[in-house]
Amino acid sequence: MSDDSTEPRVPAPLPTPPEPGQDLGADYTESGVPTFEHVRDRIENRFATAVGAAELAGEPDSVDEQLADRERTARERLEQIRRSLRDE
Repeated sequence: MSDDSTEPRVPAPLPTPPEPGQDLGADYTESGVPTFEHVRDRIENRFATAVGAAELAGEPDSVDEQLADRERTARERLEQIRRSLRDE
């Protein structure tokens, strides 16, 4: 498995605005300007992607911490069992 974390991330290219007279759909005005809703949706999508990436980037630490806590608890419990067996 390769580690691509050293390569800089390049954002996706912006879409080229449609030519005037072309079928623009609901995302652009007749003059080729993006609508407010289209721009808002793109910003919200990028924000959600950034938040999700930040959460995923933070997970390995929490997973490692949980694993360390489980191992520590298991060692303590095992030592407790061994002490109880020696006392009998």
